[in-house]
Amino acid sequence: MNAMVSMSDGVRVSDRETSADLLRTIAEVLDIRSVFPRISEIVKDVLPHDALELVFHDRSGHVTLEARSIEDLTGAFGCSVNDDEPFYIVSDLRRPSSRLTTGASSSVVDTLLAAGYRSVLNVRSVARDQVMRLGFLSKQTDAYRPDDLKTARHIADYVAVAVAHEQLAAIERDRAEARARTERVDARVRVIADKGEALAHGRMIGRSPAWQRVVTRALRVAPTDATVFLQGESGTGKEVVARFVHQASPRKDGPFIAINCAALPEQLLESELFGYERGAFTGANQAKAGQIELAAKGVLFLDEVSEMSLVAQAKFLRFLQEREFQRLGGTRVQKANVRVIAASNRDLRQAVEKGTFREDLFYRLQVFEIQLPALRDRISDVPLLAEHFLAEFGKALGHRSTRLADEARDALLAHGWPGNIRELRNVLESAAILSDDGVIERRHLSLQTKTTAAAPTDLGAIERHTIETVLRETDWNKSKTARKLGLTRTQLYVRLRRYGLENSEGM
Repeated sequence: MNAMVSMSDGVRVSDRETSADLLRTIAEVLDIRSVFPRISEIVKDVLPHDALELVFHDRSGHVTLEARSIEDLTGAFGCSVNDDEPFYIVSDLRRPSSRLTTGASSSVVDTLLAAGYRSVLNVRSVARDQVMRLGFLSKQTDAYRPDDLKTARHIADYVAVAVAHEQLAAIERDRAEARARTERVDARVRVIADKGEALAHGRMIGRSPAWQRVVTRALRVAPTDATVFLQGESGTGKEVVARFVHQASPRKDGPFIAINCAALPEQLLESELFGYERGAFTGANQAKAGQIELAAKGVLFLDEVSEMSLVAQAKFLRFLQEREFQRLGGTRVQKANVRVIAASNRDLRQAVEKGTFREDLFYRLQVFEIQLPALRDRISDVPLLAEHFLAEFGKALGHRSTRLADEARDALLAHGWPGNIRELRNVLESAAILSDDGVIERRHLSLQTKTTAAAPTDLGAIERHTIETVLRETDWNKSKTARKLGLTRTQLYVRLRRYGLENSEGM
């Protein structure tokens, strides 16, 4: 070192070659830690040391990056100095004053001493919004002098700039990946909106901004295993969206099991969810797997989850927390790899406030929420939906084509749709049956008036009227009625009892 000649700025002449070597070493590095031993070897020619330590920390003192030239070097030494001190030199760590100078704990200094280190040169630099500490350690006493500070700073500045560039590059890579993911999602949204991408049990039809927001959120959450909560009025297409998430996910080859919590009484719901062992209750002559077991490696869709009893909620909460359950009447704990998608036409927050829904279960279910708009809030999608439904009905009825007359289209666009897409489908199916020549006119549409449709108490009346209409169309055949309404036989029976239609003519 003594043979080297200092330049006017205090940086040694041989630093020119050192700087070039440093630039070549760190120019394209993706992680400074991977080349830090090489950096140590390069700078030894101008600033001899036995160990080199690099520590980055943010303004709060949190360490964000560490690198050492040797593996057994103790950590957190370089960042322990007061931020107000840009540098310090310790000639002999054995002196008591060294503990105050470095700000390091006694245990750190003792460890360094035990490893044979005697001198320390520490400099500080700033990279973006972080503070960098570069520490040179030598096993010689009085290894560093004030003239070495400029050389150390010179080296530190190179490293700080390299790390700053590395971090900016990493941030830009993350941004580029995020933009690419967004572009892929947006491209899929356009395909679905333009072509009505077919799914196993329905289509995501619609070009309105409100519906495209639903599709976008569904596509974003689909690749994950996050629990999804679908909130929307009855008939807005919650199960269609749930199936879409399933089909767009890595679990698409697994089962999709749907259960309507409102259609089953408390005890039956529990046995449906968790299954039961033989003898668990009267009539349980053999064991039966529950819907959770059947949904393994797939999706369990819980519709109208707000109607689940508090007892069932407690048991299902345990399953969500532990992914474990027991069959009714059983003692064996079972596990199930199941993704849960829940849906409700009620505001669960209000149910929590009323005490009818558990708050802890609410937060477990509402990991990722998707709000489904009412059809009246995406009225521009009515023609697209109508076209899709009429094509479906036309094939079923043997018509070469079924289309809407202008006055019928205008009536559909002017309607309030309290029953949403389900109501639209039922109205169009009935109209397709009434139309003889494949052209649906205004007189074929069974629409409520705007005033009547706007009344919230008329939703039940609309559902009752729809069920009665379909029952007559199917000659009071329950199975056919359930299929046309998109219900299970159990769900249909619940509604028949609700509206007093159990003993109606023809049943």
